[in-house]
Amino acid sequence: MCGMREYQQFAQFYDALMGDGTSRSARILEAIDRFNVGATSLLELGCGTGSVLEGLASIPELVGLDASAEMLSAATAKVPSAEFLLGDMTDFDLGITFDVVACVYDTVNHLVNYEAWESLFQGVARHLEPGGLFIFDLNTIGRLHQLVASPPWVHDFDGNTLIMDVRSDGDEVTLWDIRVFASAGDGRFTLHQENIRELGVALETVRATLATDFDLLHEEDDSGDPPTDESSRAYFVYRRQG
Repeated sequence: MCGMREYQQFAQFYDALMGDGTSRSARILEAIDRFNVGATSLLELGCGTGSVLEGLASIPELVGLDASAEMLSAATAKVPSAEFLLGDMTDFDLGITFDVVACVYDTVNHLVNYEAWESLFQGVARHLEPGGLFIFDLNTIGRLHQLVASPPWVHDFDGNTLIMDVRSDGDEVTLWDIRVFASAGDGRFTLHQENIRELGVALETVRATLATDFDLLHEEDDSGDPPTDESSRAYFVYRRQG
């Protein structure tokens, strides 16, 4: 899922490869139950195909923002009760505030300069009610280094083949070369290729930036331990100050 102009080619294969968003939806609901039981509105940045919002139907007002029209087309069909908006998650003004803003599936990493991360965080602050929750995750520097050091990932699905090769693009930016060889059903294949970038940022830098407008409520890695720059992923729950 992404807030930038990516995934035009990959959108049609996204759900088949990534599965549903049940685990991420459950994590968001758990945080809401723990820290903000009365939440009635939620904005997801980089909502993609709507897989996460689909699992949040218990929240009355759902809004998804994404820069990919192809992803939003799938999301609208999947979650017709939600409102979907085409836009840039680093520069948006919806004119309303929400009880919760979520940004998951390492969406924030797709912003490949840190000024864009800061702009996203400022936008979140503007669109959260005082005391509202900001729930997000990210790929750590260590995880991205691990992906660069690993061989290309090959995965067969629905008669198609995915080859993904992650390599360094300088200054903690990684380039994800994603190629899907889609079966035409007659022994021939069509190549769909997408180049996606992710930026790794030290967790302490992220915490320091967010401290201006938010209070940290909870953080963990995939094992439930405090996250470090060597964790595979970091999960955060922040509360909007005021």
